[in-house]
Amino acid sequence: MKLEGKRIILMGPPGGGKGTQARVLQEMFGIVQLSTGDMLRAAVKAGTPVGLQAKAIMEAGALVPDAVMVGVIKSRIAEPDCANGFILDGFPRTIPQAEALEAMLEEMQMGLDAVIEVRVPDEMIVARITGRYACAKCGAGYHDTFQKPKVEGVCDVCGSTEFIRRKDDTADTVATRLQAYHQQTAPLLPYYAERGLLKTIDGAAAIEDVTRQLVEAVAG
Repeated sequence: MKLEGKRIILMGPPGGGKGTQARVLQEMFGIVQLSTGDMLRAAVKAGTPVGLQAKAIMEAGALVPDAVMVGVIKSRIAEPDCANGFILDGFPRTIPQAEALEAMLEEMQMGLDAVIEVRVPDEMIVARITGRYACAKCGAGYHDTFQKPKVEGVCDVCGSTEFIRRKDDTADTVATRLQAYHQQTAPLLPYYAERGLLKTIDGAAAIEDVTRQLVEAVAG
């Protein structure tokens, strides 16, 4: 099964496994994962014109406007490694962003092959996020239920006995983030469905099953 050259948008709630699946596709097929946060940081570090523009905006404490973000994406997908396809993770999040992205891709004579919604029930997202923690020394990730250390209280990787949890990994914070996601994303689903691009997969399944569904959805 060949997925080379595919241009994909991955949508799904925070903690829904989009990043994990994007990395799997990248390793399997060489399709580059494009995270908006990573792209912004790279553009700022490289000192590109759009990166300098974004840097000034962020240093002023403001949100990066859609036009600047689309400019960052445009510069990134023009690079040689994206010729083999790319996976957009974290963008677009609103209808105006989707429209700006569509206009930019048309300008570059590109089109999207698929928009995949990784659907996961809210209660599962809350359980996934509130239960995660990491080794304070090496950063190895664990979970109260799904991924415990082999020896309780001892990191499998470095042997440290100190662990940390993110302050915002609380049930209330996750519920707020999920509410924002649903409010922003709900209009995007019919937007892409009308264009014949939207496919939904079951993100509550085992990681291997989600990957299989994802590959089939993109190849189909």
